Amino acid sequence: MTTSSDNPQSVSPISDAIRFEDVVSGQFDVEESIDIAIPLKRVLLPQPESPKLHKVLAQAGMGSRLEMEQLIIEGRITVNNEPAHIGQRVQFGDHVKVNGKPIRFRIDPPPARVIAYHKPAGEVVTHDDPQNRPTVFRKLPKLFQGKWQSVGRLDLNTEGLLLFTSSGELANNLMHPRFGLQREYAVRVLGGLNPDEKQRLLSGVQLGDGIAQFGSIEDGGGEGSNCWYRVTISEGRNREVRRMFEAVGHAVSRLIRIRYGAMVLPRGLRRGSWMELDATDIGLLMRAVNDRSVREGDIQDGDVKKENVIRRPRNTGIPIRGKRPNARPASLGQAQPDPMKTSLGYIGVDSFSRQREEAGKKRGGGSGSSGGRRMSGRNR
Repeated sequence: MTTSSDNPQSVSPISDAIRFEDVVSGQFDVEESIDIAIPLKRVLLPQPESPKLHKVLAQAGMGSRLEMEQLIIEGRITVNNEPAHIGQRVQFGDHVKVNGKPIRFRIDPPPARVIAYHKPAGEVVTHDDPQNRPTVFRKLPKLFQGKWQSVGRLDLNTEGLLLFTSSGELANNLMHPRFGLQREYAVRVLGGLNPDEKQRLLSGVQLGDGIAQFGSIEDGGGEGSNCWYRVTISEGRNREVRRMFEAVGHAVSRLIRIRYGAMVLPRGLRRGSWMELDATDIGLLMRAVNDRSVREGDIQDGDVKKENVIRRPRNTGIPIRGKRPNARPASLGQAQPDPMKTSLGYIGVDSFSRQREEAGKKRGGGSGSSGGRRMSGRNR
């Protein structure tokens, strides 16, 4: 759960999330071989039922509910060009006609659903792959209305956190560069970076589709020629992290996304598994986007209030917006607080823990642990 900095006591423990240090130490891979005693349920959380047709028409002023039921019986009402039936429910986006005439009515769209998926290497993020490779969508739960939209993509050989939502607007807001949500990666490369190469990656390197830069780079050590780095970036172009390292002469041998904005990869979410965010965490995820949108409020209708804009040096990225007279240029990579290092907290862990606790209660009659594990080898 993400909390504001004025209530740091309620922040979820850092140990509940996968961190860069876990990847470098090997703990990230070790935990994949540990059998989890209480698996997550494989169905989505229930949502409120949609309203019945005769009630919706009555509320739209077409007549009483009994009159609407009689029209349904007489076959004078259609839903999506199909004859309606008694007890039928209608959803947002359905087209209703009475005696062939379209009827306007109001039904609120269903609330956004968000799931976090731990993508393994070897899966592609597409609904239909011409090469018939495994796709991430084959493992996702079925939506009864709409379809899952991925929040960005991870390439074939990249693993880690991948978000999906039923809301196109939320997906767009989470991906749009102007909101600047950080993506955090653990990157293993061949050969260590020298100071000049680090500075180039922070200042910006020229790629085929424009200049790209990291927000921060942190050494993580490594063995032999394999060196680990923790990097953050605020956009998601195709294979961007890999291409940036290649631009300074280093090949990426492993790439793992461990955070997207304030949403982290929960500890215990196995590769190829998903978890649904509950309403609290979805609200926090939306608020994180809205808060950044408010900070972008100095731009309206394409006009920028110059007194509220602080610019980075030329060719180093987008403007940093702040409030004068006390605003100062932020150091490179500090445009957004790091929820893994501050009291801001993060999203995802509480949803995961609650689902594990519920599963434990169902299996253990309410006395089970909230996600205990037993050392018995990998789940088959």
